[in-house]
Formats: sequence, structure tokens, C-alpha cells
Amino acid sequence: MTAKEEATVGMKQGNLGEMKVTIMRLLSYLTIYQFRLSGAIILMGGFACAMGILPTLMGAATDIIAGSRSLEELQHILIFFVLDAVAVWICGHIAQRLLSDISQDALYHLRNDLFTHMQTLSLGFFDRQPIGELMSRLSNDTDVIDQFFSNGIQQVLQSVTTVIVLTVIMVFIDPFMTLLVYLAVIGLIWISGAIARISGPAFEYMQDQLGELNGYAEERLAGQKVTIAYRQEESSTIGFLSLSEHVAKIGGKAEFVALTSMPATTIIANLQMILLLVVGGAMVIDGDIKLGEMVAFLGLSSSISSPLSQIFSEYALIMNAIAGASRVFRILDEKPVVADKPDAKPMPPITGDVVFQDVDFAYVPGRTVLRNNSFHALHGQVFGLCGPTGAGKSTIINILTRYYDIISGSIKVDGVGIDTVRQDSLRSQIAQVLQEPFLFSGTIIENLRYAREGATDDECINAARQAGAYEFIMAQPDGFQTFLTDGGANLSQGQKQMLTIARAMVAHPRMLILDEATSNVDTRTEKLIQNGLLHLQEGKTSFIIAHRLSTIRHADCILVINQGEIIERGTHTELMDKKGFYYNLYMSQFRGKLSGITGVT
Repeated sequence: MTAKEEATVGMKQGNLGEMKVTIMRLLSYLTIYQFRLSGAIILMGGFACAMGILPTLMGAATDIIAGSRSLEELQHILIFFVLDAVAVWICGHIAQRLLSDISQDALYHLRNDLFTHMQTLSLGFFDRQPIGELMSRLSNDTDVIDQFFSNGIQQVLQSVTTVIVLTVIMVFIDPFMTLLVYLAVIGLIWISGAIARISGPAFEYMQDQLGELNGYAEERLAGQKVTIAYRQEESSTIGFLSLSEHVAKIGGKAEFVALTSMPATTIIANLQMILLLVVGGAMVIDGDIKLGEMVAFLGLSSSISSPLSQIFSEYALIMNAIAGASRVFRILDEKPVVADKPDAKPMPPITGDVVFQDVDFAYVPGRTVLRNNSFHALHGQVFGLCGPTGAGKSTIINILTRYYDIISGSIKVDGVGIDTVRQDSLRSQIAQVLQEPFLFSGTIIENLRYAREGATDDECINAARQAGAYEFIMAQPDGFQTFLTDGGANLSQGQKQMLTIARAMVAHPRMLILDEATSNVDTRTEKLIQNGLLHLQEGKTSFIIAHRLSTIRHADCILVINQGEIIERGTHTELMDKKGFYYNLYMSQFRGKLSGITGVT
């Protein structure tokens, strides 16, 4: 482990309080099912009582044999032994079945809580969290919690119940001998505490590193086409192997520390047995206790050592689950940065009158990316947004749809401040067609219906016609029922974009946002897409982010943005006449296009 890693682990050592909170929070998912859990614990108590009776029967049989008493008494002991063994099996089996069902229900509840909570978080959360990290929370972390719920918690609950019940029985037989047994138990508890202070942070660090490994793998697999194009297969493999080896080393050290508890438990259990034999033997010789009582006590102490050993054998699993749960709960504790006000009301049906007044915005506090921006878009107008990469075009759209909250100024739609209404009621009236079309795995018609729950097949088909997508959809093997895999990998870029336009039409939006919707397609496909967009824009206030300035030539107003500020505004003709920033930008594109045709630079 490097110095940096040791420092990280060192900072986390001694954080047992946080670990206890995590355990209690994790167990709260089990206590939801109080009735079944209570039944399981009662049955475990019955199992422990039945287990405690076995050594006492053995002690009674020893006294009968040592006293040369009747065979009939031994037969009675045998009958009780058989009945007790049946009780052990019945109580143990039913309790394990109940706990198994509870564990799966608890995991279902936790996994749903995690995914559902992620849906409530603001876009800024996903900006700073790699997808691989989030997938690690949903898969790896919930997997180790699943193992804890399915195996660890059953063993721990049964073992704890057994220890408690057997302790009561031992105290009833001989308090002094019980004290000797618990000298060894105190040693085990001390060892477990020492191991927890080291292995707990180590397992959490391992889970963090595993998240990084998954993030790396997710990114490389998503960009496999680029990897192949630039012949970086070997580099990607080396990077993955390096991270994987690092995780293996961290995991090995964490497991090694946790697994030291098992041999320590075995040594202390043997020392306990030797102590009981010596002291108990002396007490038998002195006549303080019967031989059968000592035999019973040896059996009971062994029965206590066994569940303690089981607890420590699950130690690595428990520490791993606590680390995974800690990471899951950190997400569950995240609050949406953009939240509705307590008195927020639904946004009334909008006409599309949009006013930005002295708007400032920063993604990160202290780093303003939009400064003093003001404009007024009337109902039905088309506004074009253009400027260099990183100027702030998409940011204006992101704050209009309230993905982020502004620092100062105001944004009003139809005279209503967008921060005073519910976010969902605002966004449900705005459709977006993005530069990179995204489709889900599923049929074409399911992707179209994604825009509006309850949309009919006819509405989806009509939208596809207006978007110019109907013909290529019907050319697919199953038409509108064609199944799209991996985000529509079986379609061309232009076909996917036409589907996203059709999807936007299905939404019946009252305002439209186009984010460089035609920048990644050829000229012929662009014309088809533009026809679809014209249908979509009819009667709606539209904002078009343009890379190709030709796409916004006919806009009612063009906003020229540079370094977060609107530096020019007007129609295409007005801006060209000014011969300012827009003019230079437009002419640079025109000259580039002309040189591509003539070969002259």
C-alpha cells in the first residue's frame, strides 16, 4: 500500500461510530418486516434452547453411567435426545427460510430505494459522478449487501441468539464456570474490535477502488470504436490490468486482516477448553460439581465457541457489506441541488413568452460562466443561439429547463418565474432534440411513446410521418415493433435523429429546444430532418443551438454568445450588415465550405 493509501486508511481508522450507524441503518431494512422477523427470532431462540438441552442430556447420561444406574434411564435420555434433535431441525429450518425471504425482500427494498432516489437527483449530481461509479453502487455494492443479507445476517442472528440462550443455561448450572468461559469470550471481542479498526476502512477503500475499476471498464467499452480506430487496445488492456491488480492487492490485504480472526478464535476456543478441563476436573475431584455437570459444561462452552467462530468466519463478508452499504447510503443521503419550493404550483399551459433578465450562472461557485444575459422571446418566435465552443449556448438551455438554478437575475415563462413552479410541470411542456440522439433498448414504438405516457399507436405513427421517419421504419423487419438494441445501434445516425424528432412530436410540446440537431448528419438527411423540424416548430417558441449557421438564417432573432455573454443580437441580415462577430463567424464557415468545393484556400 502506498503512502497515500496508508494515509487514506489511517484517516478512516477509529471511525467505529460511523460503522455502527451504517450497520443499524442497514438492519433497518430488515426490521420493516417486524412480524416475520420476530417469528424467525423466536424460532432461533427455540433452536438455541434445543441446542442447549443436548449437552445437558449428555451430562445426565454421563451421571447415569458413572453411577451405574438403570438402562431404562438411559433409554429415556435417548428418547429425549431424538425429540430434541427433531426440534433443532424444525426450528432451524423454518427460521432460516423466514430469514431468507426477509433478506430478499429487504434487498429488493434497498435496491429500489437507491435507483428511485437517483431519479430524483439533479443533473449536477450526474455531471460529477462517472456512470461506472454509479453502476458499481447498483451492482457490486448491492451484491455484497445481498451476500450479507442472504448468508451473513442469518449466521450472525442465529449465533447471537444461541450465545445468549446458552449463557443463561450455563449461569443456571454454574456461574463460576460461566465466568471462566467468558474470559475467553472477552478476548474474542477484543480481537474483533482490533480487526474492525483495521479491516473496516480497508474494505471501504477496496470498494472505492472497485468503483474506479468499473468506471474505467464502462468508459473503455463505451468507446471501443475509438479504441480500435486509434489502435489503443493494448493500452486499454494494460490500464485495466493495472487497476485490477491494484484492487486485488487491496482486497487481499483487507481479506488477510479479516481472516486472522478465524485462527485467533480457534486458539482461544482451545485455550478455553483446556482451562475448563483443568478447573472443572479439579472441582469434580473435590466434589464441588458432578462429572455430568462438567461434561455438560464442556458441551455448552463448545456450543458457544461454535457460533462465535461462525460470526468471525463471516467477518470479511460483514466488513465488505458495511463498506458497500456506506457507499450506497452516501448516495441516498444526496439531496437534489435543484429542488421545488414547498409552495411550488404546477406550471399553467404555456404560450412561450420567455424573458431572461440579468441572468448570471456558475456550475461551480466562484466560476461564473454566464454574465448579465437578458433577452425576450415572444410566443412563436424562433431564437437561434450561436457562438464558439464553450461560449455558454447549451448552458442557457440548461437553465431555461431548470436543470440548474441561476445565481442572480430571473427567468420567466409567460410572466411566471420558473423557480416558483414544479420542475416536472415545466419540463413536460418543453421538448428537446439533442445533438446526440439517445434511444432506449426496446421497440421503436416504445421509444416514441416514451415522450408521453398514454400516447396511442396512431399518435406515434402520425408523429413518425411528420418527422419523415415513417418510410425507414416500415422498411425495418418488424416495422414499428422492430426491437432496438444498445441505444439504436442497428440504425444510422440520421434515422435515430428522426426518431428523436418524432418522439418530441409525440410529447405535444408547447416550447421547443434544438441542440445542434443536424450537425452530425449528411446534407440529404439534414433536409429530411429539417422538414420534420419545421412541422415540430409550428406555433411554438423555439430555441435552436446552431453549429452550422445556415440552420438559423431564418430565425426571428439570433443571439451571438461569447465567453458567457450575449454580445450581438438580431436577424441574420442585421448581423451580417454589422460585420461584427457573427459576420466573421459566418464568413469563416462560408469560406471553409467554398474551399472544400473548389479546393482553394
